[in-house]
Amino acid sequence: MRKKVSAISIPDEVIIGKIYFLREKKVLLDKDLAALYQVTTSNFNKAVQRNMKRFPPDFMFQLTLTEFKNLIFQNGISSWGGTRKLPYAFTEQGVAMLSGILGSDRAIGVNIRIMRMFIQTRKTLTDSAELRAAIEEVKKQVGNNSKNIELVFQYLDELLAKKGKQKPRNLIGFKPSKRKN
Repeated sequence: MRKKVSAISIPDEVIIGKIYFLREKKVLLDKDLAALYQVTTSNFNKAVQRNMKRFPPDFMFQLTLTEFKNLIFQNGISSWGGTRKLPYAFTEQGVAMLSGILGSDRAIGVNIRIMRMFIQTRKTLTDSAELRAAIEEVKKQVGNNSKNIELVFQYLDELLAKKGKQKPRNLIGFKPSKRKN
């Protein structure tokens, strides 16, 4: 019989707000993951250190000082709580691997929520890519339309110029006579 994992009530915005884009990958930082799992960052990192074979560089990497400073700058905070070591960043695969080393019900529930958020952000990016392609198609059509409109105005200008150069035409047909009264 399957054991049911209780649903974790973490708002989507909280998890999405903790997903960063570093080295062209979506990642979560060790500090943020530890907070979601409700453990200390130190204990979280100890568990990871005991299982380093599970975390190749495409699953987890340590930020460089430049990346860390840039992240602090982007988030508008002056310091990150007295961090002594550069944080670790976990990719989607790294977060999935965490479920194998953190066995508490909370950790499993949080991992499920995080994985769903990764899927949702990927879907959003795909949807926005499709939307972007549609917008580009509209831009091309509008670009062609504006070229056609310019051409119409050019022809109108030519017609107006020709009309201005024409001699007055002699009237044909009945001409009223000039009468003197």
